Amino acid sequence: MQKMKARQMSICCFLIIAAMLLLLPATLNAGAQTQGNAETSAECMAVIESSTGRLLYSKSPDRKRPMASTTKICTAITVLDNCDDLEKTITVPDKAVGVEGSSIYLQKGEKVKIIDLLYGLMLRSGNDCAEALAITVGGSVEKFAELMNATAEKAGAKDSNFVNPHGLHNDEHYTTARDLARITAYAFKNPIFAKIVATKKYTMAWEGRDYPRVLVNKNKILSTYEGGDGVKTGFTKKAGRCLVASATRNGMRVIAVVLNCGPMFEDCAALMDKAFSEYSLRDLTESADLIRRISVSDGKTSVAEAEGKEKFFYPLRDDELSDVKVEVFPVSELTAPVKIGVPAGKFTVSLQKQLLFEGKLYTISSVEKRGYVDKLKDVIGAW
Repeated sequence: MQKMKARQMSICCFLIIAAMLLLLPATLNAGAQTQGNAETSAECMAVIESSTGRLLYSKSPDRKRPMASTTKICTAITVLDNCDDLEKTITVPDKAVGVEGSSIYLQKGEKVKIIDLLYGLMLRSGNDCAEALAITVGGSVEKFAELMNATAEKAGAKDSNFVNPHGLHNDEHYTTARDLARITAYAFKNPIFAKIVATKKYTMAWEGRDYPRVLVNKNKILSTYEGGDGVKTGFTKKAGRCLVASATRNGMRVIAVVLNCGPMFEDCAALMDKAFSEYSLRDLTESADLIRRISVSDGKTSVAEAEGKEKFFYPLRDDELSDVKVEVFPVSELTAPVKIGVPAGKFTVSLQKQLLFEGKLYTISSVEKRGYVDKLKDVIGAW
């Protein structure tokens, strides 16, 4: 009897362990679910539409990770936000010479333009360019890192911390896929940044040489992907292979971020393909009736017309159109005199009850105030 009980207990234990083993892969995969059924081998991923910042697909988008040279996106836009004269020629600081990692081989005492350093930073990932820019614009690497964090915060980043301008490993230097996408979208608002990261090859003067530096962009997205227009590669042993890619088709720019991703170019291309096939940038106010008639007191006419003229574009899938709601909220009454262009209410655009946009109504007709003669006519007419 005891042997039978022992045997039954053994069988039960075996079944429990077997069930746990069967469930384990599902449990592990649950933590790595991607938003929007987008596949990637990246540890972390985020894909957004640039103008609105809408998150289209993601995988662990808020996990803090080292990001290697994709750091330089924040470096570049911080320089552009804090430097008025990009044509200024500076002397390469001693500390910027011989910096570890990728380089354009700046020489001690070499004179170079700030704009050329930005191209060296973004096309060839020059760590020496990063240090030179940081010291020139911030006074020191430490002070420039403070400017970078201020820039990141302005861009909407919530879980990032920058301690250097190049991305060489530091435990206190990190970002997230979502934050890096936000910083990139912010950077694209600057046309000089957009021009630099879309450049395939750039030639700059090389002091002391009878030939120029020729900088060829490391980002293969520019030459292999339709509409590819940026932005930055990165690699360290701790960060793995990282890429922020962007492309524009039919007026919509998509930004794809992958952190610690072996096939980074292939994955970003597939993610952007998916985004362009499923989403398009639509004017959500195009078919809405945004004109309203508003009562006017003490006016020669009793109503004025108001209209919302602002356009709002948002990336949508076809199956989301029915979930868009546009509501108009005019003021209850206006008092004469009413001029054209007077605020007269608002309108809202929502998707699945989530507010996306709020615009204003403005009068598009004028109403004069009633004078004594008008009031006298009313009295005579009533008599």
